[in-house]
Amino acid sequence: MSKCVLVTGGAGYIGSHTTVELTAAGYDVVIADDLSNSDICGVEGVRAITGKNIPFVEMNCLDKEAMDKLFTDYKIDAVIHFAAFKAVGESVAEPLKYYSNNIESFVTLLSTAARHGVNNIVFSSSATVYGQPDVLPATEQTPRKPATSPYGNTKQMCEDILRDTVAASATLKGIALRYFNPIGAHPSALIGELPKGVPNNLVPFITQTAAGVRECLSVFGDDYNTPDGSCLRDYIDVVDLAKAHVTAVSRMLDDKNKERYEIFNIGTGRAVSVLELVNTFEKVNGLKLNYKIVGRRPGDVESVWADTTLAATELGWKAERTLDETLKSAWEWEKRVRGL
Repeated sequence: MSKCVLVTGGAGYIGSHTTVELTAAGYDVVIADDLSNSDICGVEGVRAITGKNIPFVEMNCLDKEAMDKLFTDYKIDAVIHFAAFKAVGESVAEPLKYYSNNIESFVTLLSTAARHGVNNIVFSSSATVYGQPDVLPATEQTPRKPATSPYGNTKQMCEDILRDTVAASATLKGIALRYFNPIGAHPSALIGELPKGVPNNLVPFITQTAAGVRECLSVFGDDYNTPDGSCLRDYIDVVDLAKAHVTAVSRMLDDKNKERYEIFNIGTGRAVSVLELVNTFEKVNGLKLNYKIVGRRPGDVESVWADTTLAATELGWKAERTLDETLKSAWEWEKRVRGL
């Protein structure tokens, strides 16, 4: 009998791609999402790609009764927890919204999972926990810096909650995956990044500018201490990122953990500047983008990219898709969404 994985926030960008890869790997999946920051078309796209009527439960992870019913209705073997608010700027303006939602929902999930004897939890963390590292690339041992936003702080706090809960349990296993910058879309163009309102990430700004939805793309700063003056990031293809979750789940279910609480960086190990990303998008899609250099944005980290050695050696995972492929997929998705 195949194992069942609960994916909270599974209608969202990373959650939907992860559901596809879990299904391809032979897992049964249940999606739970309140659609506050996603769309039902994410679930429909997943069903179209997989050819399976994957169960979808519309619920908020803060709802203890709904969470309990979910674990009662389905025999869950592992959980991947994506459900969270994720806009950095909004978290600065509305910190309590972020602390109550992101932290309380995770506590509710962990306590419910414990009551139902579910002992395998993958947490969706972020490279934001590193801030601006003193030494690059960042390894899993790189010290965490004080968070620059409530959003970033919730990622650090949820890592600590998972670590402490594992330490207090005789059976619980947890893996925190620290993502760098997920971009791109599924090669089918049936699922991709669909931000509600103003995007928080660079690539939707690029694709929306290319599609004429936005008049101009702003590049924040060209005077950083980097090769071309723009910020350096580690851009990871969302399908590669999704596959990392499959390897993390199988590691726990196959009892291959070295420790009961583990952390892995999920990136490419390659630093790409904002201007290089823009220029590559133009090149691979045969487009010219209307963009302008503006002043630095407060709170932006100058440079951060991953050392992915641990994920390669322990998970047997590495990023495979090229930046060209990824940026082509992002544009194909945008064109489909806009009917271009």
